[in-house]
Amino acid sequence: MVSVTFWGLVLLATVTGLATAWALGANSNSPPFAPAIGANAISTMRAAFLIGILAALGALAQGGSISETVGAGLINGVSITSLAATAGLLTATAFMAFGVYTGYPVPAAFATTGAMVGVGLSLGGTPAFETYRRIATFWVLVPPVSGGLAYLTATVLRRDDIPETVGVPLLAAVVGGIVANIRLSVIPDPDGGAQGSLAAFLGSIVETPALVGVELDVVLITLVAAAVSFRFIQRRTEESVDRGVRTFLVLLGSVVAFSSGGSQVGLATGPLENLYRAELGLPGIALLAVGATGILGGAWMGAPRLLQATSREYAQLGVRRSIAALVPGFIIAQLAITLGIPISFNNIIISGVIGGGLAGGSAGVSRRKIGVTLLFWVLTLVASVAVGFGLYRAFAVVLGGAV
Repeated sequence: MVSVTFWGLVLLATVTGLATAWALGANSNSPPFAPAIGANAISTMRAAFLIGILAALGALAQGGSISETVGAGLINGVSITSLAATAGLLTATAFMAFGVYTGYPVPAAFATTGAMVGVGLSLGGTPAFETYRRIATFWVLVPPVSGGLAYLTATVLRRDDIPETVGVPLLAAVVGGIVANIRLSVIPDPDGGAQGSLAAFLGSIVETPALVGVELDVVLITLVAAAVSFRFIQRRTEESVDRGVRTFLVLLGSVVAFSSGGSQVGLATGPLENLYRAELGLPGIALLAVGATGILGGAWMGAPRLLQATSREYAQLGVRRSIAALVPGFIIAQLAITLGIPISFNNIIISGVIGGGLAGGSAGVSRRKIGVTLLFWVLTLVASVAVGFGLYRAFAVVLGGAV
């Protein structure tokens, strides 16, 4: 009987994780391509197809660190059981569904983090205050950093003394340099880690001395990647400014969609970490594949409708402000993945939109709307802890506390 109950809970937890990943794929991964659609650089259906593929690949190649944090780093002294994972995922998904249907800004990362803290405390675990400190510091810094980077980006793009044949390629160079250094599970790490970067891998082929602790070969390859990116977009903008900007929007949307998959999949797979890896003995890639499948399905089935709505909003923002919102989104998402910190991608984009708007003299967002957004972020975090705690206790009572 216990075995039947256990496998029933494994199935329920997996289905719930898939549903959560589906919701993330349908909602959280759409913003990257909205500016490109608004600028008529790509069709809605093609964008939805690319979002699904790229976000799923990002989930497989970069989703492990955040998944581990959500699954094992938020609570001390206990392991998340299949029943607790189900309670946590149901809580987080309920909050996300509430946000979708009411229009209130409910961030997925806040809901999932709060829910997993709640079920962990309900299991008898103790708070992981050091992890909370790191996450809270990152969350607090996201709005000013994202807004500040967007402000600087929009300012560069708006300067009359910096032609678009230089300003846009400069941003492409920054993105290209970062792409060369992002860590992926498909690239061997010369230092023996689980993930390696293209720059580090190519740099390991030819030994060069380090200067002040910095590997010169990695710096050289990064500069080469930046130069190639700069020249490619510059040539496109020299042929036609509109064509160059549209090309950059599609490429930028692609790397941001990839990053969103890596940063979001852990919100769906994290609660299942102990179940899949410790109890079932499966490798981490198997769990990430479950999340990637859900994100892929959500993007293909749910993203087109949302893309049509958000592309109209980005079209009203304008090309420069859209680019200014996405560049910091890419940078911050990659930083969060490196640090293993769960984030809400839409929060980064919202902050970027506000910062880009300030460069034009107005953020385009009322103070009241900003205040309501911040209030719901806090309420989501606190309420999800309470709901997760109570829901697990209710499940445990109904099932006799056997699992």
